Amino acid sequence: MNRAVPAQKRIWTTATAPGIFPLFGHGIAFYRRPLAFLNSLPAYGDLVEIRLGPQRAWMVCSPELTHEVLMDPHTFDKGGPLYDRLGKLMGDGLVTCRQPTHREKRRLLQPGFRPSHVAAYTDLITAEAEAVPRAWRTGQPVAVTEAMMSLTTRVISRVLLSDSLDETTAAEVRDCLTDVVRGLFVRTVVPVDALFRLPTPANRRYRRALSRLHAVIDTAIAKRRRGAVRDDVLGTLLAAAHGDGGTPALTDQDVHDHLITLLLTGAETEALTLASAFGLLAGHPEVERRLHAELDAVLPGGRPPRADDLPHLVHTRCVVTETLRHSSPGWLFTRVTTEETELAGCRLPAGATVLYSPYLLHHDPSSFPDPERFDPDRWLPGRTTAEQRRAMMPFAAGSRKCLGDEFAMVEATLALATIAGRWRLRHLPGHVERRPRPGITIGPRSLVMTCEPRPRPASAASPPSRTAAAHGAPESRTAGDDVVDHA
Repeated sequence: MNRAVPAQKRIWTTATAPGIFPLFGHGIAFYRRPLAFLNSLPAYGDLVEIRLGPQRAWMVCSPELTHEVLMDPHTFDKGGPLYDRLGKLMGDGLVTCRQPTHREKRRLLQPGFRPSHVAAYTDLITAEAEAVPRAWRTGQPVAVTEAMMSLTTRVISRVLLSDSLDETTAAEVRDCLTDVVRGLFVRTVVPVDALFRLPTPANRRYRRALSRLHAVIDTAIAKRRRGAVRDDVLGTLLAAAHGDGGTPALTDQDVHDHLITLLLTGAETEALTLASAFGLLAGHPEVERRLHAELDAVLPGGRPPRADDLPHLVHTRCVVTETLRHSSPGWLFTRVTTEETELAGCRLPAGATVLYSPYLLHHDPSSFPDPERFDPDRWLPGRTTAEQRRAMMPFAAGSRKCLGDEFAMVEATLALATIAGRWRLRHLPGHVERRPRPGITIGPRSLVMTCEPRPRPASAASPPSRTAAAHGAPESRTAGDDVVDHA
């Protein structure tokens, strides 16, 4: 006789968040105190209905429910207020396209972001990271966020366009990206288009930045068509534009949409991650000391890191991963139902907006005890639980997990190792931690610190053996596997 006890089905709770204002819904609370608003929602249920302006939306507050949404992209497709706004900026690129066209778009771009190809970018990343602090002087203030934005804009523009952007244009792109991501958030949480047609300074600044970004991309494409073939993402897209007999040729608009999508997603989130990492290290001297000890051992004499150093930079990568947990720049995303469906026992109509928040999941004390504490040791081998791996998703999950997840981890690890190996950044006297300013991304948008060179150690220990590194380093493709949803 079979006495097996059937698994008990989870009973989900649903509710509607209080505090709905006419016309604006929860938009005012969401804009003024976005993180506090998010943190308040799990107290009401696993799936909580909110209002974005006059529109209804449902916030997923559980890792299990979030995975249910992300692993079924045919039912929960890209869409909702966020992607409606992004679509006006990016067109029909990889981030904003609907599920039926996603696979072909991803197949086209995937080769440039495979692990073997990512390794080839190592020298490019370290060269750009070395250039960042060349103008720094001991004791002088450093605009850290701006410096990191310059770094990541240069890196992603070289990956996409080789050397098509000069220094002046790259700096202009950086400033335009900053204005665009700020303006997009307001347009998402208060989706009342009439407000953004008014000729206010903020609206004019947003439209100018958007127009300039499109112009830069169009100029780069036109210049390349007149020049030599290059082995970069633009070269891949232009080759595909001719068609290969098996797939339809890309249009000029397709090429444009892919480039602006990758440029936007490859610069802002990475810059905020690095800025957050330096800010957190300055407030946690023991973590910083251990990071410096590892860098002195693996990179003797302060030499720049190479591709074969990555397996040895265990603590450095843990710092990056914990930064993504503690201060994930990709903090809020939306999906839209393609048909009537059920989620957490709640019937959702076709076209319903469903939201999930990596920030909310990463700060859930049931998954991460003492979630406000910055603790890179959470990610050491053998320390992470299955529940934590499941809740950790700065790059989303499923078939639409970020195309550049490993590239982003490698870039952040190399940049952090290169700069922190030579410089120490300190908060200004009287520094007070401020609530992050909301945007499509979230993070320290105007972090200023002072810098001081790190003294070279008299002697450095030998780098860890490759065997030890193999056991000590997180698996690059599984650490935070369901660990800023770009794709």
